[in-house]
Amino acid sequence: MDEVWKQSANFLVIDDQEYNINLLERILRRAGFSNIHCTTDPKRLDTLFDEVQPDIILLDLHMPEMDGFAALKLLKERVLESNFLPIVVLTADVTQEAKKEALHLGAHDFLTKPLDKTEVVLRINNLLKTRFYHLQLQDQNQRLEQRVQERTAKLEQAKLEILELLGRTSEFRDDQTGQHTQRVGRIAKEIATSLGLPKQEAELLERATPLHDLGKIGIPDEILLKPGRFTPEEFEHMKTHTTIGASILEGSQFPDLQLARTIALSHHEKWDGTGYPSGLSGEEIPLAGRIVAIADFYDALTHERPYKRAWSEEEALTEIQKQRGIHFDPQVVDAFMGIIRRNNNFE
Repeated sequence: MDEVWKQSANFLVIDDQEYNINLLERILRRAGFSNIHCTTDPKRLDTLFDEVQPDIILLDLHMPEMDGFAALKLLKERVLESNFLPIVVLTADVTQEAKKEALHLGAHDFLTKPLDKTEVVLRINNLLKTRFYHLQLQDQNQRLEQRVQERTAKLEQAKLEILELLGRTSEFRDDQTGQHTQRVGRIAKEIATSLGLPKQEAELLERATPLHDLGKIGIPDEILLKPGRFTPEEFEHMKTHTTIGASILEGSQFPDLQLARTIALSHHEKWDGTGYPSGLSGEEIPLAGRIVAIADFYDALTHERPYKRAWSEEEALTEIQKQRGIHFDPQVVDAFMGIIRRNNNFE
């Protein structure tokens, strides 16, 4: 066994006979062990277990007031199954019943009195080697788990950065700050929370929303950046950014991108069925699309673009109220207005 481990191994010896304690201590010290903690009072087991933090316990079976079986029951409650802590029973009672009961309560081995020093050292060395290798494996597993968690966190961060970059790509030509997509995501999350959606779903919506206009990368500049009103033909072309975005995002196995596809396809649908691309109405429109419709509408109105001035907040809120039940889901409008009244800040 590794000498460093032998020197650091902590023993807890419990036997009501002073003679047995002294004998075991001599045997162990001659074998090279030094951290030996002994008691003749089994009632001190609970306290000594915390103080010593033993690597092995030597326990007499027949003691007054608290016998070895009671001590084993106490240790069974204190020792996790995943932590291999060898418990060696010291006894002159070698009946099958006693052995079965002790093993059932967590004992790992037996040393029969009178003790044979060679047998004591060999059995203890074997048990401590097993504990040493167990702790090594446990430590390696913990380090491996930590590395897996760190790599998973890095992958998650990379995914979030990619989502953000994709969102900024879709807005770059008419919002070079790239902040519109992030603002819309934050507003959507707050609306979702106000509507009572679970935190995890609200956060997923915040991550997916910035890709709502990804399809704009397929719209020519002369249409996308045109000042003033579109011709009917230009507007029909502009509408295709919803289906373009959905096509780009189609087929992903990631919940973020699956939700982003739903939003890209549905955030221009209207409550009364006059929206695009599918003319869905009411609750036929996915809730995520209904939420992002208001978030996108509000933020686009209240911020300047190359082809439009920024509306005042009062103008934007008045328009949203006018569109309650026409363009927008009434419940989503009410949730949005409640947020405005509470904090009046989406920046």
